[in-house]
Amino acid sequence: MQEEQDEYNASKIVVLEGTQGIRKRPAMYIGTTSSAGALHLLFEVLDNAVDEALAGYAKNISITLTQDETGDIGEVNDDGRGMPVDIMPKFNKSAVEIIMTTLHKGAKFTNDTYKISGGLHGVGLTVVNALSEFTDVSVAKDGKNYKQTFSRGVPTSALETLGDAQGNGTTVKFKPDPQIFPSPRFDSAQLKDRLRYLSFLNPKLRIRLTDNRFNTHEEETFFSEKGIEDFMRYINKDQQTVTNVIHEKRQEEGMVIEFAMQYVNSYDERLEAFVNNIRTAEGGTHVIGFHAGLSRAVINYLARNNKNGAKVTGDDTREGLAAILSVLMPNPEFEGQTKEKLGNSTVKSIVETSVYSFLSRYFEEHPAEARGVIEKAINAMNARESARRARELARKKNIFESAVLPGKLADCIEDDPEKTELFIVEGKSAGGSSKEGRNKQIQAILPLRGKILNVEKASEERIFESAELNVLVTALGTGIRETFNPEKTRYKKIVIMSDADVDGEHIRTLLLTFFYRYMKKLIENGYIYIAQPPLYKVTSGKSISYCYTDEELEAKRKEYDGKMEVQRYKGLGEMNAEQLWETTMNPENRILKKVGISDAERANSLFTILMGVDVHPRRKFLEEHSGDVKFLDI
Repeated sequence: MQEEQDEYNASKIVVLEGTQGIRKRPAMYIGTTSSAGALHLLFEVLDNAVDEALAGYAKNISITLTQDETGDIGEVNDDGRGMPVDIMPKFNKSAVEIIMTTLHKGAKFTNDTYKISGGLHGVGLTVVNALSEFTDVSVAKDGKNYKQTFSRGVPTSALETLGDAQGNGTTVKFKPDPQIFPSPRFDSAQLKDRLRYLSFLNPKLRIRLTDNRFNTHEEETFFSEKGIEDFMRYINKDQQTVTNVIHEKRQEEGMVIEFAMQYVNSYDERLEAFVNNIRTAEGGTHVIGFHAGLSRAVINYLARNNKNGAKVTGDDTREGLAAILSVLMPNPEFEGQTKEKLGNSTVKSIVETSVYSFLSRYFEEHPAEARGVIEKAINAMNARESARRARELARKKNIFESAVLPGKLADCIEDDPEKTELFIVEGKSAGGSSKEGRNKQIQAILPLRGKILNVEKASEERIFESAELNVLVTALGTGIRETFNPEKTRYKKIVIMSDADVDGEHIRTLLLTFFYRYMKKLIENGYIYIAQPPLYKVTSGKSISYCYTDEELEAKRKEYDGKMEVQRYKGLGEMNAEQLWETTMNPENRILKKVGISDAERANSLFTILMGVDVHPRRKFLEEHSGDVKFLDI
């Protein structure tokens, strides 16, 4: 009987026809079936419209968002040439149907139709179609309107001619399939971020977003006159700048290389890199080439013009650098369908040579700008040496890399990071309640004393001397800076549990600033959470309940007809161990908010405004947003 079950022969082989394979393994094509995956479908359609603009045919793109009772619906329209509608004799089907239902087909495998494009693999629209409850394709071409409909990758109508048309263009309307996506919603912040940078990368292209979801009607237009120069100024609008914007665009060996850069009063580098309008979040050979060209230009200029023999490194030349790099090229080799890293080996040397030759000449012709760059690099070198000495001192004291867990940490019994949770709490009283009320098997408690160091303003020396940060890093086990390894984290659920008052929000912001600047990968990996303790305890007779929002409190008032007592919690320490467990720590009842970097640009800007050294932008922000405050404890 066992031999029969274990037999492996031709009968065990399953062949998935058409788009069934995409529906069976959707993450292989779009990375995830979360809401980010649904948004990825919209981006695939959008990329095709932008490719028409890159080819010089589309000048306007419109995105319309609507919804029904089970999810969001996206529609993308462009005024390009219009999708081909003629019959392909080999298949006896229209080109529209082949494009929408067949993998590895399209006009981007040669350079005849699209010399440069973001869509490369011939799978984008097929994947969108396969993973959508319905897809409607409308084409205006050669004076006629055409339409064809699909459901879950299968045609539900033939291509129809509907009448006369004015102009050309393509409209794709689709709904991510709720059978595939548990939460088929489009994140508007991420979408706007993408539309914004697409308008910067394609000057004169007008992109209009209309959002008719949630019983509202919102419209926003994205348009740039000067392209990435405007992009650079947008990124640095809240920064103290050290240099002017340095901008160059040139053609090299069939590629268009364009970059803008500017130094700001910051310790961090901010580089946005793109290939054929696709954001390469993980970098690639073009980024390596840009860094190498910049470093050579700065170091060589310093050697020719500085008598002090300063030994700056490549990292020193990038401290405080804000830069945008855009490469347009035929046949880019991305790593994976999600296109987050460029792999073409020849690109590195081409970009490096281009950046080096331009900057070498630029520095000679603009000595004032060059001095600003050099001073920034030398300051970074001095700070690096100072930090190195601080790190050496820290290691001698076993700080940050101690094998001994800090005494204030109440660790859990389980040691599998996939199962463990670390609650970072403020103060002794909250720490005591949470230690008593926790599940000791999987939940660890780390109480912090007061507010941690504001790393946005502090030098690395002070960071390495900070006792509270020492405790936090040691508890996590990840190391810091060059020893940082997110895979060494002892907990893959790190929960910030602070009071629901102004001080608590300040502590949360300080912790998030530290994680964002020094342990960003923990956020990107989805390990950081924020606990949501209740705001109110409601007592009506013998009934006790908890409200987490003002709306919930109002609902309780109506339920009890106002006959109730309300306690406003200002601190976690006001709850006993049982209450804290039941409301905030129990996995069955609690509310945790996962911290993500859905809008890294806004996060970077807000951290700089609210936690940085420059007072003016912070005052301006508070004046503009003071009306948004819902409650303020005084």
